Amino acid sequence: MWLGVDYYPEQWDPALMDADMDTIREMGGNVIRIAEFSWHLMERTEGNYDFSFFDRVIAKAGEKGLHVIMGTPTATIPAWLAKKHPDILSQLENGQRRAFGGRHVCCYNSPELYAYSEKIVRALVGHYKGEKQIAAWQIDNELGHEGSDLCWCPQCRRAFQDFLREKFNGDIDKLNHTYGTTFWSQEYNDFDEIPLPAETVAAHNPALRLDWERFRSHSIVRYMEFQARLIRETDPEAVIIHDFPGGGLDKHVDYSQAAKCLDIAAYNNYPVWGGQNEPVPPHEIAFGLDYIRGLKGQNFWITEAIMGAQGHDVTGFLPRPNQAKMWSCQGMAHGCTAMLYFRYRGAVKGAEQFCYGVIDADNVKGRKFREVQSFFQDISRYERALSAPIPSEVAIVYDYDCLASFRIQRQSILLDCQNEMKKLYKPFYDGNVPVDVIPAQADISQYKVVLLPQMIIARESFQERVKDFVRRGGTLVLTYRSAVKDTDNNLPFGQRVPVGFGELAGVWVEETESLHELNAFPVIGENGFEGETGSGGIFRDMLKVRDAQVLYRYGDPFYIDYAAVTRRRQGEGTVYYLGCALDEKTTARIMRAVLAENQIDTIPSDSGVEVAVRGSGGQKVRILMNHNAVPASALGVTLPPFGYVIEPV
Repeated sequence: MWLGVDYYPEQWDPALMDADMDTIREMGGNVIRIAEFSWHLMERTEGNYDFSFFDRVIAKAGEKGLHVIMGTPTATIPAWLAKKHPDILSQLENGQRRAFGGRHVCCYNSPELYAYSEKIVRALVGHYKGEKQIAAWQIDNELGHEGSDLCWCPQCRRAFQDFLREKFNGDIDKLNHTYGTTFWSQEYNDFDEIPLPAETVAAHNPALRLDWERFRSHSIVRYMEFQARLIRETDPEAVIIHDFPGGGLDKHVDYSQAAKCLDIAAYNNYPVWGGQNEPVPPHEIAFGLDYIRGLKGQNFWITEAIMGAQGHDVTGFLPRPNQAKMWSCQGMAHGCTAMLYFRYRGAVKGAEQFCYGVIDADNVKGRKFREVQSFFQDISRYERALSAPIPSEVAIVYDYDCLASFRIQRQSILLDCQNEMKKLYKPFYDGNVPVDVIPAQADISQYKVVLLPQMIIARESFQERVKDFVRRGGTLVLTYRSAVKDTDNNLPFGQRVPVGFGELAGVWVEETESLHELNAFPVIGENGFEGETGSGGIFRDMLKVRDAQVLYRYGDPFYIDYAAVTRRRQGEGTVYYLGCALDEKTTARIMRAVLAENQIDTIPSDSGVEVAVRGSGGQKVRILMNHNAVPASALGVTLPPFGYVIEPV
């Protein structure tokens, strides 16, 4: 089990290195992550490579019993490269070129970025090939983060046109037909006429915009695959990781595709950041962890765990005593098998001065140091249990194209697809039921329950897998705005919504409306939900029932004849359709019914207390975590504020 810190010895007096590594060992660390932002230090002038500094770091780490996660330094190009090739810098939508000085400032369609990246990566990996202290190679850093997933430069326009030329086999008439460019006289005579969907009057064509989203993802995935190939060609024994940022479902890149070239997906877990008054809710932290585990369908690493307050220009909330330690335990409970804290010591210079570390700039070992030390001591005893896979009977499925379709046409100002996923996730989390958050290409046959929130694009191959899942006895949960569009982001002609799922669900959508309130109308229960009332909003489908049970009906006078929630039995399988965004209590009632029908056990606990069971016959443990600032209980155990207990089962 790798336990350690992110360490930037190049930012400090080299004389500190010996004592720093002793301190890292004292806290129980066995690994450091280095070098991801040090391109200039490795190549001060073009073609003159010097890895001597990191030779000394790695040698010293070896002396101290520390291994190394080595980063390729491509997230921060050197100034001389930006000066020589200014077109390497990406461009904002308004045409302004990004200035050198931040990070991730390059265009991912720049030939110069590829050329110079290849040189530095081959030189670096070749220099350290076979180095036993290197536990893994990290590609770049948080690709696609902080707006770097978009670029509007001429290089991107040409690459986008080439992307479309390849997709449509050079047939511009096929593109015009697919996009419906007769609308607003947008027909193209050649691919070089196609614009980027930058700001215009009214809106660009939705099909064009979906292909733009696909192109943006392709650009970053291709760059990651390029680096992974370089590393493997140079050192076939290398273990390759990438540290994904939070908010992956909102990015203009499909991280599930990017993760395919990796050996291990890693995550930078920040439950609170600068400007937030408080951390995100516990179930949202858990959702993010389960999403990262779902990228490759396997356990993952956390390469940046929070311990101190964080923020670039605005300092954030300081995790309360033991709170960040408990978040670390939560990470392990959800499949993390290696934990590194960001950062060893807080910076005194540069943009991250207020990203406080395990040790602050005063260089004093205080409370945070002792928390990390005690956590490393605790968790290292359970490596066997925590390295086991997490068996889940429930999955929430997302699709990059569907999420992009909602970015293009949000349809309701309140509709946030990720929030809707988390709303469905919460009842399972509250019952301490493991959930996998997985991409649409993943295998769903192993689950008892599959939820497809806002799966707006009807893709026939995926729908066939879903239908087979139900035929085999699975329970499917569909939501409003499901199967509305085709794969080109157009509305299918002559087909009722949910397109391809109507017979399966036993309903069709007669009309629909967008609402800009969370609790816009009442819903009234029946067929096992008699006496239950709730509310809905954001959006609603007016459901006509073919051969399904009505579980809730709309309670406002104009729409009392329409169903709001339905259930249809099909052999051994069951299909639910949620026709609107329901309030939290009503959502929980329905999900509890789903759990009971599928005989999925829950574990009772106080609100804010999370319980996870990890491991198998060799070593099996139960982990109890209190996310509350007051004592709370589960399974007869009372936990202190932000406390956790790991006990054998």
